[in-house]
Amino acid sequence: MNEQLEISVKSARSHPIRSRWHSAFGKVVAPWLAALAFISPGASAGSSYPFVPEAFNVPPVLEADTFRLRMLTVNDVIKDYDAVMSSAAHIRSVWPDSGWPAGLTLEQNLIDLGWHQREFQRRTSFAYTVVSLDESRVVGCVYINPTRKAGYDAEVFLWTRPPEQVSNISQKMLKETVTQWLAKEWPFNAPAFPGIDIPWTDWAKIAEFRR
Repeated sequence: MNEQLEISVKSARSHPIRSRWHSAFGKVVAPWLAALAFISPGASAGSSYPFVPEAFNVPPVLEADTFRLRMLTVNDVIKDYDAVMSSAAHIRSVWPDSGWPAGLTLEQNLIDLGWHQREFQRRTSFAYTVVSLDESRVVGCVYINPTRKAGYDAEVFLWTRPPEQVSNISQKMLKETVTQWLAKEWPFNAPAFPGIDIPWTDWAKIAEFRR
């Protein structure tokens, strides 16, 4: 996309009508391009193809004793942003090399959530918000993404607020619940939990294949 925009800029310099069009276009597109730098690793890991069978009914909700998983949408932007930013140091341990969510704004988070929601609707990746049972608070997130890693058919990432913020929900508890859920209700044979079950250094060494 950047290359196409660069070509448009060069051609617009010699054409006043194109130049005016490009100026208007840039005002609309530039903020979205800038926001891409802040999209969470979970969002950018989406795929261009459905990675679950067409006949598979994607579970809309998972109810647990102390929390609920459901599709993450733009309607969650305020509560999600609060959860992300108040858990920033904790989240960085999930994706240690990404830098996310440093510098994230509410507007950029809205774009991020819209991306997640669209990917879910296209069945190309699945982001679930983890909320308290009364829906008053977002306490974490679960991302189920396609993978090219040999021997695995999905990669799963998750995070929760740090222990000092939530005493009844831990990352370990969430991981155990999600593992059981995947085995029971999802069509995967070998989902991976990079950074949890597999150290990042080992995950990076696993060969990838083309889809």
